[in-house]
This record gives sequence, C-alpha cells and structure tokens, in this order.
Amino acid sequence: MHRLEENIGYEFKNKELLKTALTHTSYAYEHNVESNEKLEFLGDSILEFISSIFLFKNYTNLKEGEMTKVRATVVCEKSLYKVAKMHNFSDFLYLGKSEKVSGGEDRPAILADSVEAVIAAIYLDGGLEEAQKFIIKNLSSEIEIASKNVGQKDYKTVLQEKLQEHGEVEIKYTILRETGPDHDKTFEAQVECNHKKLAIGEGKSKKQAEMEAARKALESMK
Repeated sequence: MHRLEENIGYEFKNKELLKTALTHTSYAYEHNVESNEKLEFLGDSILEFISSIFLFKNYTNLKEGEMTKVRATVVCEKSLYKVAKMHNFSDFLYLGKSEKVSGGEDRPAILADSVEAVIAAIYLDGGLEEAQKFIIKNLSSEIEIASKNVGQKDYKTVLQEKLQEHGEVEIKYTILRETGPDHDKTFEAQVECNHKKLAIGEGKSKKQAEMEAARKALESMK
C-alpha cells in the first residue's frame, strides 16, 4: 500500500479507506467486507465537480456545450483507465478468485472504477483540496487535449458535405501508421476521395488523426 501511496502522491491517515477503495465486489462478497461501490459513486461526483470548476476557471473561451463535451471526454472510463495504468493500480486491487482468473486486474471498467473510489477515499481522508490535487495532477493534460479538439467535431462532416456538393463520392480514411508507446501513441491518418489522396493528419487517437486529415483537406481546398 505504501508503494501505491508514493505513486499517487498522497499518504492516507486511515489506510482502511484506501483498502476499501481498491476492493472489488467479487472480493468483498468472498470475504464479507465492504466493496468500493459506494466510494466509486462519491468519487464520480467529486470528479465531475472538480473538473467542472477547473474548466470554468481555466477555459473561459469555451462555451457551455463545449465544456460539457470536454468534461465528458475526460470523466470517462478511457481516461481513468490511463490514470490507473500510470500508477499501477492493478498491482494493488483486491479481487475475488473468479475475477483474478479472468484477468480482472487489467479490465478497464474495474480499473476506472477504482480510480473514482480512490478519489473519494482521498476526499474523506484529507479533504477536497487533496482530492483536487490528485484530479488536476492526473487529468489536466487530458483536459488540455480535449479542449483543443472540441472544435474539430465538424471537420469530417464539413469535408463530406463539400465533396458531395455535386453528387455521391467515395470518401475513405486510412490509418497509415502508429508510433510511440501504448500510453502515448501518435496516429497518422490519410483521407481519400474516389481513390485520390487529399491530405494526411496526425493525432493522439485515430479519431483525432482523421479529424486533422479532414481539416488539412479542407484547408487545401480553400
């Protein structure tokens, strides 16, 4: 447990809170102890609250709808799973026998839920400020990426409409390559129209790379 506390940068006064935060329902059922479900419920609310305040104060250029989209991108299983992997949560989870056998320690839903539970445990043990520190430290870069890409939502649609002005055409997106380690990949995507290459774009996800390719294609058509 001490190693996990070092990983997350917070030392618990009440170690039992941290243990409960890492206790999956399968283990709780087998050993007749409390699971992390209630903490997960609380952690989810704290995460939404803190990320909303952070967006409101630091991203004044975003409209209400855009802030909602950014928050949804960050407060999700995918980004919380990344946090859990970064701090090796899987080494510290309390799982039931069947869950261990089926590889539960690496299941995105279980790991994401444990991050929410740990957020609640930090809040109950050290207060809102400590929970906020953990959230901002681990998710501010995800918020930054999401805020930059929130306006890209229409590039593919706009390109499609522009290319189909004079009738149906075949638009195809292809991922050409991916580079970098699993936790920090960069993707390269190409967009074609009727087998003619229009543009190539890069991004931290396949979707972002495709959006960037669409944006560049639109730029070249101006």
